[in-house]
Amino acid sequence: MAAAPTITIAADDDDLAIKPAPSSTGAAPALDGIYHTRSLSRNRRPGSRRTASRASHERRSEHLDVEDNDDDWLRDDGRKKQVFKGTTLLWLAYQSIGAIYGDIGTSPLYVFSSTFTDLPTYDDLLQVLSVVLWSLTIMVTLKYVLIVLRADNQGEGGTFSCYSLLTRYAHITDRDPREERLIKMERHETGDMRPSNRTLRSSMERSTFMRGLLKTIGVLAVSMVIADGVLTPAQSVLGAVQGLAVVSPNISSSTIVGTSCAILVVLFCLQPLGTTKLASLFAPIVILWLGFNAGFGVYNLVVYDHSVLKAFSPYFAVRFFVEKKTAAWRMLGGILLAFTGVEALFADLGAFSMRAIQISWLSYCYPCLLLAYVGQAAFISVHPEAYSNPFYNAVPPGMLYPSLIVAVLAAIVASQAMITAVFQLISQLMKLSYCPQVKVVHTSTKFHGQLYVPFVNWILLCGTILVTCVYSNTTRLGNAYGVCVMFVTFFDTCMVTLASLIVWRLSPLLVFLPWLFFATVDGLYLSSALTKVPDGAWFTITIAGVLTCIFMLWRFGKENQWRAEAEDRFRPAQLLHRADGSSPDGGGLVLAPRWGGGAVSRIRGFGIFFDKTGVLTPTVFTQFVSKFGAVPDALVFFHLHPVEAPSVPSGERYAVSRVAAVPGCYRLVVRHGFMDEVITPDLAALIYEQVRNYVIQDAVGNGNGNGNGGGPRVEVAAAEDHEDHEDHELQSNATSTGVSGPTTTDAESRSQEAKTARETSSEKKLRAPRVLALADEAIKAELGRLDRAFASKVMYVVGKEQMRIRAHPASFPRRVVLTTFLWIRDNTRAKIANLRLAMDRVVEVGFVKEI
Repeated sequence: MAAAPTITIAADDDDLAIKPAPSSTGAAPALDGIYHTRSLSRNRRPGSRRTASRASHERRSEHLDVEDNDDDWLRDDGRKKQVFKGTTLLWLAYQSIGAIYGDIGTSPLYVFSSTFTDLPTYDDLLQVLSVVLWSLTIMVTLKYVLIVLRADNQGEGGTFSCYSLLTRYAHITDRDPREERLIKMERHETGDMRPSNRTLRSSMERSTFMRGLLKTIGVLAVSMVIADGVLTPAQSVLGAVQGLAVVSPNISSSTIVGTSCAILVVLFCLQPLGTTKLASLFAPIVILWLGFNAGFGVYNLVVYDHSVLKAFSPYFAVRFFVEKKTAAWRMLGGILLAFTGVEALFADLGAFSMRAIQISWLSYCYPCLLLAYVGQAAFISVHPEAYSNPFYNAVPPGMLYPSLIVAVLAAIVASQAMITAVFQLISQLMKLSYCPQVKVVHTSTKFHGQLYVPFVNWILLCGTILVTCVYSNTTRLGNAYGVCVMFVTFFDTCMVTLASLIVWRLSPLLVFLPWLFFATVDGLYLSSALTKVPDGAWFTITIAGVLTCIFMLWRFGKENQWRAEAEDRFRPAQLLHRADGSSPDGGGLVLAPRWGGGAVSRIRGFGIFFDKTGVLTPTVFTQFVSKFGAVPDALVFFHLHPVEAPSVPSGERYAVSRVAAVPGCYRLVVRHGFMDEVITPDLAALIYEQVRNYVIQDAVGNGNGNGNGGGPRVEVAAAEDHEDHEDHELQSNATSTGVSGPTTTDAESRSQEAKTARETSSEKKLRAPRVLALADEAIKAELGRLDRAFASKVMYVVGKEQMRIRAHPASFPRRVVLTTFLWIRDNTRAKIANLRLAMDRVVEVGFVKEI
């Protein structure tokens, strides 16, 4: 009997790694696949080798049966909380000073002038100072820095992240089916919770009202922070430019507005530099500013009146409310300016870390601010008329001009806290489908939570310039300040209380009193701030209301879209069946009766179907087969799976599997980090290479082919002379069927550090490649079909889903909402023409869904 023909392959452990090829520019990969966009020159040293091993091949290719385990490629790829220590933690703490505390740090410029309307008496001064000091202590230090920051969602902060945290511990929201598997649910077992906590969770999960209320609170809090994000840059920059009137009283209003707009443009144009660079640039300014305040405070205490230190006693804060009653309540609207920006402190948590913020606040910012307010009070107690401009009037002799320069710079960078917070919150909204998908740029490979959102950046710029031109001075803008801050702090109190019961499982008896205390303080300040609504606070509330409607409208539309798409979630075996009597390796296919039951023909070519979910049957494939009654000779369901990491190691990047219901069909899932480039002109070559390598390695790894008795014969031999390693190529025996394809061991097109193969202690470690000999007709036929299909033509098949509104009685409001949703969707969705693909190979399959 004649010997079976064989295919001999020089196997290298790099045969699945698609990396940039060495070049003079270091920018163009041989196969333009996925690579780290920040570093394209990590090539292997000349002469380095890899040793092939069964274990390495198993790590590089996940051999899955998609019919049984169609989501086995999924891993814990969601966002993970980063923990920093040592010098990295101190570096983050330094950055946080520049990015977070600009807003709250510039409050000494206007707190006393905003609180008093007439010359204060000594008792009035002591009482207000005491309330300021204790407000900083209670609202910022005790509540936020020590408690609220702990309610993070995998390192992210803000009211909405707290809501997202609750959704992981209780079933209170629906999720995008594409994102559902990425969410790490940690719902506690019923028996592990106290009866009262369990009852609360059950009530939240069953009550439509409670679920809707929590959703609305989370979205409204984000909208209010964004509204403040429009207001704060205008307020801080206008205040900085108006500060020049101290040395130039004749400066005109148009000059102030024009200069402020120019500074705003520069500030927002700097945002693409990223949080790390901007925070490192701004940190010295804020540190110097807070140092000036602390130094001036000590000077004024020594020179003027150190007796104001007794304001640290809460007795004077209590007397403030007892003696002044309603007047004290009204004055809280000015005192709350002492901690505006505290909501950004929580929202910016994702860009830094809890420990970094705690270190920077407790060790530097908090003591400096206490000294600043005490020092100003010491000066005002001797010079009561100085309350109208407390900072500049209390400056020591000879320090006016230096302090003016630093104050102007600090006021300019004060808005960075809100800008960074808006970027963080928009990213959170997109993850839970409350906002259309826009481009998010990760600006640091080390600190994964530092983001820049270009579209939002330019929208904020336009909004702040418009506000600056319309309001033109800080007095009018100041009336709009405070209301949104207090709403957000109250929402945070409620959300963290729920988290303490549902997530941390604390006793309600332990939680109730702190909640009552903080809610009372929040309520006092909020009710006082609401008196500003007729004078200007209506502006930020209106912006927040409009944004909330847009976010909720988008979510409503997405939920209807998910329901419409649910009918397409089925396995490929439910769509296609093999015709009776057809061969199992590529015979006739017929559609299932649901789609007419017609025969499906084969067309020449290599089809790449873009898959949104990575599991079950891609909708575009269903539409293609049902409309054209044909499938390509070889086809791949291609899915991109984002990972919350800068880059994914090549050994963990690709997951290939066969789709058993369709001969010649594979699924390729590419796990990519946020710094990886994915869609490139040579994407088809990458996909072909990965599928081909999978077929070969699957034969080698299984050793018994399709499971029948006559499986493939696999011979593995070590090459004796590894100096000839680069000369090994894919070669066929003279009697073979002529399988052709690209070289699988081209060392110069694959750059990766050498590793040592895992071998038993009795085996000698070899650094030479192995030679794989495959003697199986089925494998040769599969490779031949794959090669011929790729050589024939390549098709990128992309779905274009259109939607129309289903007729429904009494549906006019619903129709208006969904029409708006569809308009926003059509104008924000990615355009196929923008993909970096060869457009002559793109096939767009359109289809319509009713919502």
